[in-house]
Amino acid sequence: MYFTRDRALTTPAHDTSAALRELRDRAEITDALYRFGLGQDLNDKDLFASAFAVDAELDFRPAASKWGAKPPLMSGRDTIVTTILALFTGRVDTTHQVTNTRITVDGDTARLTALVEAQHLLIADPATHALLKNPYDVDLVRDGDRWVIRRLRIDNTWYAGQPTAIFG
Repeated sequence: MYFTRDRALTTPAHDTSAALRELRDRAEITDALYRFGLGQDLNDKDLFASAFAVDAELDFRPAASKWGAKPPLMSGRDTIVTTILALFTGRVDTTHQVTNTRITVDGDTARLTALVEAQHLLIADPATHALLKNPYDVDLVRDGDRWVIRRLRIDNTWYAGQPTAIFG
């Protein structure tokens, strides 16, 4: 799952044009994951949807299995956006922090791994919360000048609180 190369960029340092293209791709790839997190945190449907390809797939089953939940695999941008925002909007406040991103780019496809900390608080009872530390495994595709998520698999390393109260 993790990329353990000894450097971030793969283009030679003397090839400034190629390095600039690679840096732009890497910034846009990371931005797709930022749009995913911030779209949820702000309950911004358009921002959240902009993170995904039309045929995207989101697999939260590996994470949820840690606390005994069995959510379905979500397929399709509209299904993902509708399902997640319906679960949170007006009921749960969230914050997402993304770190430890590693990226490989292969033409118009890319793969990203990251560590994401997600805090979820029930609005009606902020003492009821779930803090999740989740490794993300993400496949992305180029969409014009930006990148979008085609497949997102979320696992869980540890959690604190009551995820069943947040996710059902």
